[in-house]
Amino acid sequence: MKYLSGYLTSFFIKKRIKKIEYIIQNPIDIQHQLIHKMIVYARDTEFGKKYGFKDIKKYKQFSERIPICNYMDLKPLIGRIRRGEKNVLWPGKVKWFAKSSGTTNTRSKYIPVTLFSMHDCHYKAGKDMLSIYIHNHPKTKIFFGKALRLGGSHKLCRNYNTFYGDLSSILIKNLPFWAEYISIPRKKIALMSEWEKKLETIVKETGHKDVRILLGVCSWLLIFLNRLLSEFHKRKINEIWPNLEVIFHGGVSFKPYIKQYNELFNQHINYYNVYSASEGFFAVQDQRNVEDLLLLLDHGIFYEFIPMELFHNSYKKVIPIEEVELNKNYALVVSTNAGLWRYIVGDTIRFTSLSPYRISISGRTNHYINSFGEELIMENAEIALNRTCMKTNSIIREYTAGPIYIKKKNSGAHEWIIEFKKNPKNLSHFRDTLDNELKSLNSDYEIKRYKNIVLRPPVIHVARKDLFYDWLKMHRKLGGQNKVPRLSNDRKYIDSLLKIK
Repeated sequence: MKYLSGYLTSFFIKKRIKKIEYIIQNPIDIQHQLIHKMIVYARDTEFGKKYGFKDIKKYKQFSERIPICNYMDLKPLIGRIRRGEKNVLWPGKVKWFAKSSGTTNTRSKYIPVTLFSMHDCHYKAGKDMLSIYIHNHPKTKIFFGKALRLGGSHKLCRNYNTFYGDLSSILIKNLPFWAEYISIPRKKIALMSEWEKKLETIVKETGHKDVRILLGVCSWLLIFLNRLLSEFHKRKINEIWPNLEVIFHGGVSFKPYIKQYNELFNQHINYYNVYSASEGFFAVQDQRNVEDLLLLLDHGIFYEFIPMELFHNSYKKVIPIEEVELNKNYALVVSTNAGLWRYIVGDTIRFTSLSPYRISISGRTNHYINSFGEELIMENAEIALNRTCMKTNSIIREYTAGPIYIKKKNSGAHEWIIEFKKNPKNLSHFRDTLDNELKSLNSDYEIKRYKNIVLRPPVIHVARKDLFYDWLKMHRKLGGQNKVPRLSNDRKYIDSLLKIK
């Protein structure tokens, strides 16, 4: 049976890798063929009739007719879909909705998840993720054990007879048999709503299994792994799971967590980055030991991009993939087989390669500090903190930062709340190192720091243990895809956290 399974797996992997290679060689054609098929398929929907999908033949017509939108623009239409209306944004009735409250707004978002997006985007990307990994590691034995998934909660929206929950829970609920066979914990446990009880149950349920794959948001996986060590009174994870081989992670940047992960193991573990959101599965890491992500171009998502220097203008210049440039920040815009048309996702990316199209996630369109013209983005913060930790022999658990506004004769500043796993010996040295690293990465920040005229040195608070966890718990954001806000252009999060610091 193992030989047959190995043969079938090898056959499938080779077939899919060949397809991926074809897409890499023909990216523009693939993307334009895809949007044409989506327009034809959705032409008789209410949205398709409104914007004349039947007459759209070229990308230029598509870009001129259909406006760029965000969630609030689509909210009335999505509300109708949730009440059971058919053929609004996408043909047929939509049963599933990925609920996301985001990190900048308490208002819940309900992103449609159609059968098309479930199977031709999310599950298909999952297969590609595994195909690429096996292609890169031909001697892998991951299928001889189990894959542990750490997902969110699941609830039934009884008013409209539709389902909503974290995207991970929707996908777990509908897993194809091939994925369910190797996955743990059981669905009943994976879909538990109460996070802390679920975490405890998963630890006990999976600790004695032969786990070889971990999948989840790296911040929550880290909490889980530390709970596992505590429960089994071990120092290293491979004392519990000796065959653990790979961790597929996404949701937040891995940079602040890499040192903590490395301390959990006394053998080599492969880390593979993925870019999955409620709106779609966008990209996967396709190279060993390089976090850059291969953009997935045939998974029911058509991509467009807004140069970030124009993002906050009333007129937004939107470009297709063939017009992008290297190392430039773009806001991501997608049209999907779930009925999101020219939808601003809220993430910012930059291209690290144009052949093939590889990206890195640089931040969020609304996660930055620009109160003084310094344009500090998450990518700057992550790199600067990582370098600072290396130079000061410290380890960060979590952090957030926001502005201290200019007041009377006092210049402004950036205020940081940092929870350390390993404190720096000298906090002033840590602050000065971080300040210098930010200057080296961001010329606008460096200019604003000149002689302390606009910005004085950063203000850093050392947070008590579990401050951010308690804050998330207090705001009912434990587990799943909930994230600690990293940067904010106002004091909403800083002031809230300082109250319980």
